Amino acid sequence: MNKTILIGRLTKDLEVRKTPNGASVVNFTIAINRIGKQQPGQPEADFINCVAWNQTADLMAQYLGKGSLIGVEGRIQTRNYENNEGRRVYVTEVVVERVEFLESRSQRQTQQQSGYYDQSSNNDYDQYQQAPSDDFDEEPILDIASDDLPF
Repeated sequence: MNKTILIGRLTKDLEVRKTPNGASVVNFTIAINRIGKQQPGQPEADFINCVAWNQTADLMAQYLGKGSLIGVEGRIQTRNYENNEGRRVYVTEVVVERVEFLESRSQRQTQQQSGYYDQSSNNDYDQYQQAPSDDFDEEPILDIASDDLPF
């Protein structure tokens, strides 16, 4: 099974390209905040490369921009090619099968103008992302008897 679901923000404005046979394609990166201990003032994030095709690519480029909060559903794909220097380059990316716009344009513009993210204008997921709990300070202790193990 190869299924990926991500929620994050676009790192830059989208630019649609066309393949020689006319298919639309857009490559983009999603920044996803990490949950856990962070140094004050130093948020940690993962940057995930994604690619969307055809109508999905066209709609994303039309309605989304840098900083847009989106949900992406897709699959992880690896590919490789030889660059101009003759070196083999390996790429791992999420091929988008479905995308959801998780905030309106006005919410995004308000956030960009104010310079901070207004947590009250969005969902609980973002509030959880912005304020990690201290409950994760220690590893959980699992009390499992050896008779309960399937091997």
